[in-house]
Amino acid sequence: MTAPLPDGDEFPVSPDAPKRTSSSAAPKRKNAAPTRATLARKWAYLVSGTAYLPYTHAQIEEHFAALLDEIFEAVLSEDADPAQAAEAGARLVALRCVGPDSLRRTMDVLGKGLLHEPELRSVKSLPERVLQVLGALASGYGEALRESIQTQQEDLSRTLVTLERETRRELVLTQARFEQLFTGSATGVAVTRVDGRVQRVNPAFAEMLNRPVADLIGLNLYDLVHPDDADGLREGYRKLLEGDSQRLELSRRLVTEDEEPTWAGFTGAVIRDPAGEAQQLITLVDGDTDVSLLQRQLSRQALHDPLTGLPNRQCFGTRLEKALRHADPSFGITVYHLDLDGFSLIAGGLGQKQSDDLLKNVAAKLRTVVGGEDALVARIGGDEFGILIQNTATSPDVATVIGMINQELSEPVYLESGSGVAVSACVGVVHRPPRDIVPNELLRVSDMTLRRAQANGYRQWALSDSALDTRERHEFGLAVSMAGAWETGEIEVGFRPLTWLADSRPAGIEARLAWNHPRHGRIGHDTCVRFADETGLIAPLGEWLIRIACEESDDRLPMVVGLTPHQAADPDLVGSVRNILTSTGLGPSRLRLGFPTDAVLADRGETVDNLHLLAEIGVDAELQGFGGSGDVVCLADVPVRTVRIAPRLAERRTEPLAERALRNLIDTATLAGATVIADGIDSTGDAGWWQSAGAHIGAGRYFG
Repeated sequence: MTAPLPDGDEFPVSPDAPKRTSSSAAPKRKNAAPTRATLARKWAYLVSGTAYLPYTHAQIEEHFAALLDEIFEAVLSEDADPAQAAEAGARLVALRCVGPDSLRRTMDVLGKGLLHEPELRSVKSLPERVLQVLGALASGYGEALRESIQTQQEDLSRTLVTLERETRRELVLTQARFEQLFTGSATGVAVTRVDGRVQRVNPAFAEMLNRPVADLIGLNLYDLVHPDDADGLREGYRKLLEGDSQRLELSRRLVTEDEEPTWAGFTGAVIRDPAGEAQQLITLVDGDTDVSLLQRQLSRQALHDPLTGLPNRQCFGTRLEKALRHADPSFGITVYHLDLDGFSLIAGGLGQKQSDDLLKNVAAKLRTVVGGEDALVARIGGDEFGILIQNTATSPDVATVIGMINQELSEPVYLESGSGVAVSACVGVVHRPPRDIVPNELLRVSDMTLRRAQANGYRQWALSDSALDTRERHEFGLAVSMAGAWETGEIEVGFRPLTWLADSRPAGIEARLAWNHPRHGRIGHDTCVRFADETGLIAPLGEWLIRIACEESDDRLPMVVGLTPHQAADPDLVGSVRNILTSTGLGPSRLRLGFPTDAVLADRGETVDNLHLLAEIGVDAELQGFGGSGDVVCLADVPVRTVRIAPRLAERRTEPLAERALRNLIDTATLAGATVIADGIDSTGDAGWWQSAGAHIGAGRYFG
């Protein structure tokens, strides 16, 4: 059973706990656990919250049950020095129950719980005996904790010694590697004082100047460049030293021994001490040779897409950074993130060469669209393109640019095969983002906006929304952490009743997920299922939900578990359900699985096959999200006799047209022989309305 919260979600309550119903008792859980097991679970729950325990929820309960058995034996024994209790205290430390409150909570829960245990009532002088046993437990706990801390300290000392030895060794290796690179590098290297006085140069640098290495020591680096270039190099290093720039990259002329200038690229960096004070300058000098020309060519290839010739994602990100920094504050920039619609179908139908030709044509068309603007078009992956526009007073607005893009792309392209192919694109737009946003974050926002536009279906583009972006980022973070939350026991299974509206008799029990998040509070079933479905966790988590539901099922009432479309189409669903029923001993007729109606109607084979196979082994099913005339026709084709009204219809039942359609739908489903379930019933008025409309079973906060 579950208890309602104000937001409509429910938190699970053990089926053994007292239950509240409107007219009749909810189903009781069979084989109720003995008092000792209850105390063990309470002990495990309280102590596991004081420290991180690297075990699953089931393992934690198993360990604490075994510990409690030892405590019981110690209380029941006549040993004046209960060694078992001391060993139990030591095992608590071994289980890593070493939080600040672990021992206090242990003493509190056992000190109260042992005195009220029926099994211990026969013990003479029970309070004194319990005090003696808990004292032995605390003593064993303290001794084990002391030994653990001592062992950790010894391990830490050994680690520090090893780390110091490795640090010295790594320092020697680093110095050796630097010397090897310094002397063997084909790039010139000069190490100078902060004023430019040369302390060391490598042979490559001396060769560029046609001078011996020894003759360069003590000279000033600025005296080795052309007089017209010296001030520019000195200014670059000044900005570097003062922190105005992070890296020096300049092209300047070196003056050789015969006073013949040669162009070279200077890359400079500052070497600082731990306090941040500049100690030396290190300068890399590349001569403008064929090798450097080749390097520039390779660099261009690394920053451009070889197929279309457009800048790639890395180059696009770099240009974004510069554009954000230099954009006119009055107009800012606009980023368009495009994804071609159905390109995989085009590639599959026409082949690789034809699809490549189409991508090149799309690239040319996009360049044409923004030809009159200060803009950059890039291919940022697969069939995705990015457009950066630095807006001016004459730049077209976003809607106009979107129209120009779609109009240009809609013109057919005639490929070598003779096929005339036109494409369309879905676009995510970030208009005038903050100037301090980092490029990677801007690309992430544009990608999220694109996915939102694609999810809308009926729209070709969407504008970024900071509130939606924040919410989606929060939800994405929750979704990806769900697997760890399940592993640590934050996710659990709750139960709520299904009730006959006519006479308030119990009609079934429904199993639902709940996530007790340590920071965000309780997260309800629908959100848990959506997160699991989006991250691929639904297969193992859904199977676990079915298993727990079967283990907790009442023999007299059906246990209902809803499925997602992915679960409904899972080819392993029937085998998994069969194994769960066998291992739990639950009769197939006691389990009812909820299939999404949309998934059944859009089925490509697996979903309907699963429905029929489950019916053959005796497992009932219901159609959830039931709400259209086509859904009623579906009842004639699948072995389902229970339907649940779609929430979207239930929410609009007060509208006259929606009310009439809803009543007609319920009447039609009833004529087809189906039992109709209405969800979201929160009050007596809701229950009365649904009963008058013809619904048979209700679910919601009103029923507890």
